[in-house]
Amino acid sequence: MPKIGAEAVRRKAMIEAAIVEIGEAGSLDVTVSQIARRAGMSPALAHHYFGSKDQMFLAAMRHILKLYGESVRRRLASVRTPLGRIHAIIDASFAPDQFQPEVVASWLTFYVRALQSEEASRLLQIYARRLHSNLVFNLRQIFDVDTAQSVAQGMAALIDGFYIRHALQDFAPAQPEVRALVMDYLELYLVRNAKHG
Repeated sequence: MPKIGAEAVRRKAMIEAAIVEIGEAGSLDVTVSQIARRAGMSPALAHHYFGSKDQMFLAAMRHILKLYGESVRRRLASVRTPLGRIHAIIDASFAPDQFQPEVVASWLTFYVRALQSEEASRLLQIYARRLHSNLVFNLRQIFDVDTAQSVAQGMAALIDGFYIRHALQDFAPAQPEVRALVMDYLELYLVRNAKHG
C-alpha cells in the first residue's frame, strides 16, 4: 500500500531534478532518464507522473513561479507604501533562490520554449501579466496612468533582460548590482516626476 503523500514527495523530487538537469544542460536537451536518475527514481515513474519531458519542464516552471509568487506575497505582507511594495517585488525577482544558476537557465529555456509551445506561452503570459499588474497597481499611486504603464514595462524588461544576460554572459552584473540598477531606473522616474509635478 502506498504511503500517504509519497506521490507529492516524488513529484517534487522529480521537479527539482529537472530544474538541475535543465540548468546544467542550458536547454531541454536532457532525457527523462537523466532526470529520473538524478531524482533516484525510474524513468517509468517519471512518465507515470508527468507523461512527457515537456510536461515535466512545465511542472518545473510552475514550481519556480509558485516559489516566486510566495516570495512576492511574503515580502508584500510586511510593507504598506506603494514604493515599499515595488521594492518588495524587485527584491523577490532578484532573491537568491531565483538567481541560482539552474533557475536562471530554466527561465531562459522557458522563454525559448514559449515560442514553440502554446502551453509554455500561456504560462509565460500569466507570469508577465501578473508582474505587470502588480507593478502598475503600485506605480499608479505615484505616477499618472501612462507613466505608470511605461515604468512597469521598463522595469519588467530590465528584470527579464538581466535573467537572459546572466544565463548567457559570464560578465553580467552580480545579483545585488542588478537589483540596484532596477532601483536606479525607478529613482530616475521619481526624480523626473518630482521636477515636473
